[in-house]
Parts: sequence; structure tokens; C-alpha cells
Amino acid sequence: MNSILLCIGAYLLGSIPTAVWVGKRFYNIDVRNHGSGNAGATNVFRVLGKKAGIPVLLIDVIKGFLAVSLARFSQYTFASTQFINLELILGVFSLVGHIFPVFASFKGGKGIATLLGIIIAVYPYAAFISILIFLVIFLISGYVSLGSMTAAVAFPIIVVYVLKIYAPSLVIFSVLIAIMVLLTHKKNIGRLLRNEEPKTKLINKKK
Repeated sequence: MNSILLCIGAYLLGSIPTAVWVGKRFYNIDVRNHGSGNAGATNVFRVLGKKAGIPVLLIDVIKGFLAVSLARFSQYTFASTQFINLELILGVFSLVGHIFPVFASFKGGKGIATLLGIIIAVYPYAAFISILIFLVIFLISGYVSLGSMTAAVAFPIIVVYVLKIYAPSLVIFSVLIAIMVLLTHKKNIGRLLRNEEPKTKLINKKK
């Protein structure tokens, strides 16, 4: 019963529709009706600028981190196999909450920022390396989506071959992360292939 309540809590944390609430409250805009139509930090940067995008990004990352941290309220011993598995399950529930938020008619974002918070909580060193990969690809190409997908595909490789993490649940989760990111970016992949994907210049935004 305790684990079920924690999963519900993780889903509700993930369901906080930061992009939607910030857009409506401070700009009278539903970002889902503008730009890419995605209720995520990247679209907020494009539509509303960095003054709105930075808080949305940070809160979405914190959502994922806090959801995983709920495992500390379980009966499991810290760092035990059961504890780690619960962390992963809570991360999945928060991610589902972000993508299908109960507080925003189940129309959320792609979950990249929330996913970052999850992996920071579970795999901090792998998260750091993945962030570096994202930044390199983004700064070279200007495409947030390409940076996100490249970092996601590299993630299980980092987990297994760089950090030598062989715990089955952690390896499987890292592979699922890569697959999930690619699936949620199918439209982006199509736009990239057609050279129609919009570039994002976060530094040049003045709003």
C-alpha cells in the first residue's frame, strides 16, 4: 500500500503542467496552441522566451528528481535492489504524469526535462555526461531535439560501457529511456529529415 501511494504521488508530481500554467497565468497563452504545440520547456523558450523558459525547465527537472526521491519514504533499505527498483518505477510514473498530466486534460510534453531530473536522481554521473553530449550537439546544430535524441541514445552506452553499471534493472531502464525519447520525437525526426525542424536560440531571446 505504501508503494502504491508513492507511485500516485510520483504521477501527481509529474502531472504538474508547468509550461501550461506559466503560459496561462503570466502570458495568457496556452503554449500547446503555439509553436510546436508541445507543453514542454523547449516550446516555452520558443514561444515565450527565456524568462518563462528557464523556470519551466528547472521546475520540470525538479519534478522528476523529487518523484524519484519519494523512494526514501518507503520501507526499503537505501540502495538495496528493492529501493533502486522502486526509484525507477517512481521515475516512470512521474514521466507518465508529465506526458499525460491529469491537471491539463492529459495533454502534456515529451518529458525530456522531467526525464533529466529522474536520471540525475538515479544515475548522477551518467546524467552529467549526457548533459555534456546534449550541449555539444545543440550548440553545433541549434536543434534541441537532435541534442536530446543523441544524448538519449548515448545514455545506455554510458551506463554500461563508461560507468560499468551492470544491474539488470538499471541497464533495462537506460535502454527504455533511449527508446522512449526516440518514440516521442517521431515528428521531430521527420522534420529533421525534411529540414523543417525549427532551431532554438535560447541566448538571443529577449522576452
